[in-house]
Amino acid sequence: MTAAWEQGRDIVVGVDPARDWHLAVAWAADEAHRRRLPLRLVLALPPQHDIQHIDDTAQQTALRHSGADRLDQTASWARDRHPEVTVATDLLGGFPAPVLVAQARSARLVVLGSRHLGRVAEFFCAGSTVVPVAAQAVCPVVAVGDAEHVTQRPAYLVVGVDGSAAGTDALTFAFDEADRRGAALRVICVWQPPLFLLNDEEVALKAQKFLLSEATAGLADQYPDVHVTHEVLTGHPVEELARAAEHALALVVGRRGRGGYTGMRLGSVTHGLLHRAHCPVITVPTG
Repeated sequence: MTAAWEQGRDIVVGVDPARDWHLAVAWAADEAHRRRLPLRLVLALPPQHDIQHIDDTAQQTALRHSGADRLDQTASWARDRHPEVTVATDLLGGFPAPVLVAQARSARLVVLGSRHLGRVAEFFCAGSTVVPVAAQAVCPVVAVGDAEHVTQRPAYLVVGVDGSAAGTDALTFAFDEADRRGAALRVICVWQPPLFLLNDEEVALKAQKFLLSEATAGLADQYPDVHVTHEVLTGHPVEELARAAEHALALVVGRRGRGGYTGMRLGSVTHGLLHRAHCPVITVPTG
């Protein structure tokens, strides 16, 4: 069944007026070019609260002018990178996370820059957007904290699979993305040994390998040009997937359900990878 977000009209990228935007916008513009979709740059201006009740109209006007200038600058840069891509801009009022979650309803992808904040810093940072947007958006969210590793040959993507519906949707997205890029795909399952292993370890690993073969069988036929490898790693999923993706174009992971605003229901593995992986991380929602 086709997910609703696959009918999204454009690729949305959040522009932070206070930080460098080049990596995220470059990734989004390249993806818009690959998918032949419009690119929409969104900058959110939070409301200004003046405890002294002083008229802040001048301040708001200055912020809007500054935001509009940043959007114009960013749009010009994106057009220079891909002249054939249609680029639009939106200057919207509101806090960035809820604004971008709302924009995701009609988007194919949402792309954000990431500062690699730790979990505690992410939770307490008022300007944090990556975790809450990744937890709530109804379309895939791309966190770009580091550049793609395009010098690696052959170029490849990594996708984490765990037998869940979320892993299946991530796998479908990863095959399609690898096909568009002419890249190989490393399909990885990480087995975390339990404290008390009731069965033989070799039996458990064989079961994981069978899971990978079953999960990729139909997709491998659908995308015959994608070179696929199956890997079962042992250890902590966050550490092993991050290590496997150190030289990847991107790391694709699934997301179970919709989390609250803080993203605390995002899932420990996905949450951890957003801060640990040193390549773009693509979070794919179930369904």
